[in-house]
Amino acid sequence: MTGHPEMKFWAVLLGVWVLCCPPHASASNSIASRIYNLKTEQNQEIGEVMQRLAQANVVYLAETHDRPQDHQTQLEILRSLHHRRPLLIGMEMFQRPFQWALNQYLAGQMTEAELVRLTEYQRRWGYDWEMYAPILRFARENQVPVIALNTPSEVTRKVARVGLDQLTLAERQWIPPKSTVLAKPDAYRQRIRQIYDEIHQGKGNSASFERFFQAQVLWDETMAHQIEIVLQRSPQSLVVVLAGQGHILYGDGIPDRVQRRTAARIPGLKQATVILNPSTDIPSEPGVADYFWYSP
Repeated sequence: MTGHPEMKFWAVLLGVWVLCCPPHASASNSIASRIYNLKTEQNQEIGEVMQRLAQANVVYLAETHDRPQDHQTQLEILRSLHHRRPLLIGMEMFQRPFQWALNQYLAGQMTEAELVRLTEYQRRWGYDWEMYAPILRFARENQVPVIALNTPSEVTRKVARVGLDQLTLAERQWIPPKSTVLAKPDAYRQRIRQIYDEIHQGKGNSASFERFFQAQVLWDETMAHQIEIVLQRSPQSLVVVLAGQGHILYGDGIPDRVQRRTAARIPGLKQATVILNPSTDIPSEPGVADYFWYSP
């Protein structure tokens, strides 16, 4: 993995707390080898799953960021869904202030190298660009909008350091209203606490953890808010979200917050969560996700 050391530290510290497992020996050459439906507790045919995904309002393709197989599978799923529905792609990998650059790239007004430079990709995300580049090329070739979902990293760092109340008006423009940033549920807090304790080896304190959790929740709420806006503006499109597994597992990170935010305006919102190549540490039980998708 390449990238700025500070970015890597915060990627681990805040929100990208995915449960990684070693990459497979070979890359995926087809859409999947096996899909497990956690609700029925049975394997399911690819065609049936794709049909279900195409009927949703939002589909989450939850990745481990440095695993090429996950990104290859994401691209193949996007291609299949594109034949069925108008798409929008929401990406955790880009931060909100750089939406303009994505728009210009997709419109053919800047090169790929310029996109990487002007979004400050290497400093703010830093994982190998070539894992994500085919997805951006696909979007450009097919005129599929791409939405920058993420909070600016300097805002997230500041919240973890001094708390949400200390943000300036200029910093607040990139996040949802404070009243909608909910530091819950308890189960999510407990899982984040376990990560926090492992990072700090038991040396952290309660006040520091609360800021840590607040920063994690802000990350999730900002992405959920962006998805809410997209759903309002393009109700006929299928929003496909590419984000780390930690933001998707159990629905606590992004999906449940999108549901809460859209309940009044989009009754019966349909969301589907897909965990790509889950590690053995993730329990295969109902509630964790809708599908486990194993690449060859």
